[in-house]
Amino acid sequence: MSENTSRPVLTNEIIDDFTEKDFVFVQQGEKLHDKAYKTTSYMADVWMHFKKNKGAVAGMIIIAVIIVLAIIGPMISGYTGEAIDLKQQSLPPRMPGLEKIGIFNGYEKGVNVYAEKGFTDVYHWFGTDTNGRDLWTRVWEGTRVSQIVALVAAAIDIVIGMTYGLVSGYFGGKVDMIMQRIVEILNGIPTLVIVTLLGLVMSGGITSIIFALMITGWIGMSRIARAEMLKLKESEYVLASRTLGAKSVYIIFKDIMPNIFGQLIIMSMFSIPNAIFTEAFLSFVGLGIQPPQASLGALISDGYKSMTIHPFILIAPIVVLALLMLSFNLFADGLRDAFDPNQKQG
Repeated sequence: MSENTSRPVLTNEIIDDFTEKDFVFVQQGEKLHDKAYKTTSYMADVWMHFKKNKGAVAGMIIIAVIIVLAIIGPMISGYTGEAIDLKQQSLPPRMPGLEKIGIFNGYEKGVNVYAEKGFTDVYHWFGTDTNGRDLWTRVWEGTRVSQIVALVAAAIDIVIGMTYGLVSGYFGGKVDMIMQRIVEILNGIPTLVIVTLLGLVMSGGITSIIFALMITGWIGMSRIARAEMLKLKESEYVLASRTLGAKSVYIIFKDIMPNIFGQLIIMSMFSIPNAIFTEAFLSFVGLGIQPPQASLGALISDGYKSMTIHPFILIAPIVVLALLMLSFNLFADGLRDAFDPNQKQG
């Protein structure tokens, strides 16, 4: 069978049929030059990636707003958090200005409670509890407690947990085995039991919660730091530093720790919501902050008792606690993606 298809023939002939119209210069009329891109630092690059995460930015803004309100909120209310006035007990929220548009107007079940009790010029922005104490002041005072616990939890994670994990992972062998057995023993003791036992030897409150966090709150961070140390301690730059005669303390805290500090900071941010919830739970069951001091957990416990009659007593501390925990989770998630953008794709 004969083939009728034609095949290209290779020749040495040079085709010169191109014209000037076949070529178009880039940036015609301008001098061609290489573009120079501005160099950015590592932290600037982290901030650039962090800004792209809208949820993380929203979480950071909410945290900042809550911190500001916790500082100045009790100062602008005109009431103290511990002043009891039974004449003003269980008053619904009322705010000047907003009452004119039908919200926070002091009405409960269709009745203006303030007018009924003769308090025409009295305003309680979140209402009052069953003892007549101003909830706006008590909620933000309780938020201060949660923020103190969050700050202490982060400090404990970084100082105790990180150091313990780095030392355990670096030396290995018997040192690592003994240190990890201690961690397993401490991790087997429930936090509730620790706080209960601490309550027998010290007054209840934020002190016992902080001691409980110092006993068991750093265990998760120590395990993460140990895992990072086991991964990096045989790296070439560590071996070079050891060959040059660097001591173990220098290698741990000068060579290895700066390379994993970002990841450890992120994990400490993730531990903050857990610490806040622990404090709220302990205060809710009566093992944390004791009345008349305020905490979000104690306020939720008080509001729970009168939830069916005066639900507004419960709503304010629950909303603030939920926003605080959600914001820290969003913020920590944004930090994780900013320090390691490839992790989001993986």
